[in-house]
Amino acid sequence: MTRLLPYPLLAVSLLFMWLLLNGFTAGHFLLGAVIALVAASTMSALQPSKPRIRRWSSIATLMGVVFVDILRSNIAVARINLGGRKLEVVSGFVAIPLEMRDPTGLAFLACIITSTPGTAWVEYRSTEDLLLIHVLDLVSEESWSELIKGRYEALLMEIFE
Repeated sequence: MTRLLPYPLLAVSLLFMWLLLNGFTAGHFLLGAVIALVAASTMSALQPSKPRIRRWSSIATLMGVVFVDILRSNIAVARINLGGRKLEVVSGFVAIPLEMRDPTGLAFLACIITSTPGTAWVEYRSTEDLLLIHVLDLVSEESWSELIKGRYEALLMEIFE
């Protein structure tokens, strides 16, 4: 069964999402099932490594930190965009040296940074372990480096490395 359907949860989730987006008909069910099976088979060809989670308790802490930061960032970006008075906003790029090497941890860090309004993951140079992000309101490069390393990288290293 695992050879035919290596990622059953992925296939079921894709089929469910397909039906939610397109409506439940016999044709959509059949097409969604075929797409889900092909996607799951393709995923097995990629052979992603299974992440090893060391500290489950840190996941809740990370989720709380990310939730609060996204909320605060939404408010800050809304003030910049909707503010009646002209604000001095300086955008820029920040290069941050990372200690984390785990691919799953780096993927989570990319999702966190990109989902936070006002920031974007631009590039990661694995040969130099250097992350480049773009920040909408750049106050100081040091504060952003400390924020990424102290709030996110440290927790992600606790979880994955």
